[in-house]
Amino acid sequence: MKELLRTTDPTVIAHASALLQGEGIDCFQIDVHMSVLEGSIGVLPRRLMVRDGDHHRARLVLQDNGIDPGF
Repeated sequence: MKELLRTTDPTVIAHASALLQGEGIDCFQIDVHMSVLEGSIGVLPRRLMVRDGDHHRARLVLQDNGIDPGF
């Protein structure tokens, strides 16, 4: 698994996940429950992971839809 996206905005993660699923790319969110540790203030980023073989195509899908993976 490779990290595709890291953000503190849960709406970006949801949008990116929907785009990837629409393209048939499996993805997995991690650090979703970190809000318990941070007190729900939204300072700890969530990460979106994809398979190594899907990483390049997933980056292109996000970029084509205006989401900058940043890596």
